[in-house]
Amino acid sequence: MADKQSFTQDEWITILMSPTIAGMAITAADPSGLWGMLKESFASGTALATAKSDPSADPLVKAVVTDFESADGRGEIIEALKARFAGATPDDVVPKALAVLADVARILDAKAPGDAAAFKAWLEEISLKVAEASKEGGFLGFGGVRVSDAEKATLADIQKTLSA
Repeated sequence: MADKQSFTQDEWITILMSPTIAGMAITAADPSGLWGMLKESFASGTALATAKSDPSADPLVKAVVTDFESADGRGEIIEALKARFAGATPDDVVPKALAVLADVARILDAKAPGDAAAFKAWLEEISLKVAEASKEGGFLGFGGVRVSDAEKATLADIQKTLSA
């Protein structure tokens, strides 16, 4: 069972920011305006809260949520995101996010093989919840689709990246 001490500081920060990155990738794949972005952000936060209260959640997931809740943890995430996405254009966000998730997959496979599958499934679940949080297209809430083609493609890319 892995925890924060199982990883180097850089590895831990990469793992720590992965729930945010999983949601960012979906939001960037098909931005849905201010309200849509708020709904998608809320979905990501709800996934963290759900994991915290789930007694059967993987211990590594719980460790990430606990650190995510701390001021220090959030500060590390913000600084890491700034560093990873400095100078990025909107078109750069999804590929950069997938690169981070590939790093997470490699780190987990190497240092936490017992937790890797559950953690990766959790990241995929966060991505799906974000994708389903807001309708794409339509007008004033009418029409549109729950998950756009761009989001479906990004979900598939996330799954492929985490499975590699």
